[in-house]
Amino acid sequence: MTEVEIEYCVPCGYLDRAVSVQRALLTAFGERLDAVTLRTGDHGVFRVTVDGEPVFDIADDEFDVDETVRRARQYV
Repeated sequence: MTEVEIEYCVPCGYLDRAVSVQRALLTAFGERLDAVTLRTGDHGVFRVTVDGEPVFDIADDEFDVDETVRRARQYV
């Protein structure tokens, strides 16, 4: 099974984005996921990894929930 981690910047107010990605991943992949974990962070971080493999990093990519789900699909 697959584990997803969403690390998000608390001071930046990225909780809503993190929850949106979490919901989209659970909707798309449901029972194929062991966990979709939210991990608090700071310094502008917003990163999504699937089994340790990065699929989104706000430092490199523009935020797009649908694109993040598409990138995650190859690991699920």
